[in-house]
Amino acid sequence: MDYAKEAIYAISNGVLDSLRGFVLIFTLDRQIELQRSLKRESKSKTTTRRSHANTSDNIKEKQEEPRILHRTLQCSLLNGGVFCFSIFAFNGVVLPLIEALLTFSFSFGGQLNAAQWVWSWTSPVLSATFSALWILPLFVLSKFVNCFWFQDIADAAYKYSRGRPQLLPSISKMIADMLFSMVIQALFLVQAMIMGLLPMAVFNDLLSMLHLCLLYSLYSFEYRWFNEGWELPKRLTHIENNWPYFFGFGLPLAILTSMPSSTLVSGCVFSVLFPFFIISGNEAQPYTRVRNYPLRLFSPVVALANMIFNRTIGRHSTRSM
Repeated sequence: MDYAKEAIYAISNGVLDSLRGFVLIFTLDRQIELQRSLKRESKSKTTTRRSHANTSDNIKEKQEEPRILHRTLQCSLLNGGVFCFSIFAFNGVVLPLIEALLTFSFSFGGQLNAAQWVWSWTSPVLSATFSALWILPLFVLSKFVNCFWFQDIADAAYKYSRGRPQLLPSISKMIADMLFSMVIQALFLVQAMIMGLLPMAVFNDLLSMLHLCLLYSLYSFEYRWFNEGWELPKRLTHIENNWPYFFGFGLPLAILTSMPSSTLVSGCVFSVLFPFFIISGNEAQPYTRVRNYPLRLFSPVVALANMIFNRTIGRHSTRSM
């Protein structure tokens, strides 16, 4: 019973912490600018002889450092304003308008059946053409741009609250960690989809939602943990040992992204909201007292990823030696 109470408390803490980013995003830039001005004042007092050099450095720093709110608005404009709006405009305005014109043109000859037949193959062709020439290229472009903007947001927030990042010791280790993390995340997403297909009544949806919540928590905290020098095994073990908190943290984002029926719209909603959860993950203090019953949900995909890497990269490196 005590464990259940602690688990519920941890889940509620995770939910509340995940929503903090929606408030902090509007004040963080001002706090960062105040922190920079205090640093500039302290530097100017100790290095008065280099005042001109300091001024030019400060101007350069101010130009180069991205503003968190500005980056977030850019993500919202690209993903919500352009991407989502184009989908809704095409499906809600363009297609109904073409269908109405087609029906109107055939109505003069009393050929409504012919109009329905023509529309039955015209609509899929128009949708496929729109998706191939506009939606798919824009989706790929938005994902590529979001990677840089998300990293800018995470780095700016981390430098403000925790200072200089403590990355992994070598570039090769960083690249290997990033690649392995991407594989783990992709396999874990597939595992979440499989959980949702199991013939287990309501439990399959709960298992799938649990997987998505932990995956979204990993997304949100990974920028912070990577800057702290945490390797992937440590990141995964931390989530598994404290799964109630991270389940609660990822729950709002998992619910909001599951509402749209379209996968593309769901991805768009994720891209619009994710910057807020990056801020929340950077500023959160995870509740880590519930450690009696860890969930080793990442263990199957880690074993599978290790097998894939050993049979591909490991075999190739052995042959090259």
